[in-house]
Amino acid sequence: MIIHDGSEEAVIALKRPHSAVVASGTFDGVHVGHQKILSRLCELARERNGESVVVTYWPHPRFVLQANKPDLKLLSTFEEKADLFERAGVDHLVRIPFTKAFSRLSSHEFIINVLVNKISTRYLVIGYDHRFGKNREGSFDYLKEHAQEYRFDVEEIPRQDIDHIGVSSTKIRKAISEGDMHTANEYLGRPYSMTGIVASGQKIGRSIGFPTANLQGIASYKLIPTDGVYAARAKVGQQWYNGMMNIGFRPTVSGIAHSIEVHLFNFDQDIYGAMLPVHIYSRIRSEIKFTNLDALQAQLKEDCRSAMDILSQHL
Repeated sequence: MIIHDGSEEAVIALKRPHSAVVASGTFDGVHVGHQKILSRLCELARERNGESVVVTYWPHPRFVLQANKPDLKLLSTFEEKADLFERAGVDHLVRIPFTKAFSRLSSHEFIINVLVNKISTRYLVIGYDHRFGKNREGSFDYLKEHAQEYRFDVEEIPRQDIDHIGVSSTKIRKAISEGDMHTANEYLGRPYSMTGIVASGQKIGRSIGFPTANLQGIASYKLIPTDGVYAARAKVGQQWYNGMMNIGFRPTVSGIAHSIEVHLFNFDQDIYGAMLPVHIYSRIRSEIKFTNLDALQAQLKEDCRSAMDILSQHL
């Protein structure tokens, strides 16, 4: 997949996509509803001997239009979305810098400036409720009415194809915020994931037989599940390891800073400084303050058994 700079000042690198079949949107999380659109996008591109193109916006429009809300969180970074688009079979990804000026473009200006002049769109695929342009004035009906003028065909994914899933990025964010990973992962069509850099910690876990990888450097806008202990898998090199993750303040050891730590089963490697992708499967329990380290150690053994039972169902 080729990633293009779609800014106002730039033209698409290399040659324009051939017979471009296009979908546009923020696609936060690239959940199962988005995946239906991407599947149809790639199918149409093959049928028309063309190339599939996704137009997305970065930063996410919420950060520009709702800048007064510092607690805004997203399901995916741009890099994570790009990886998911590539895995879906998309040929081209056009990244549009979202600014206040861009948000003021009318639907006509957006179509001409981006879809026609930049990409030479020949076929557009949209979700049934997709809107675009200033004040979300653009719609499927508008596109159908002006299709001849813009010289591309348009297809809307039927409402029933999306609605029966009952999925939305908002619902997924709510589930993750509540630790309901079963619902979140069902809507995502995969385990929720995050990636951090393994940093040195206090090594208290190692002293009781549960060494952990202390994750730092996770994007500040990335949604972190509510505090607790989770069944998880992490990738080291090309291999995935079962384990469990603790998110919280570690009250038993008088922790002050919020931390994310991963204990991997049957693992003994030095991975300080490595990027560690983690998939989160299920919340085992809330974070608890124990009377001493022995009590914590006993509970961690129970947590290990619970995590292994959960992960055995996701082979």
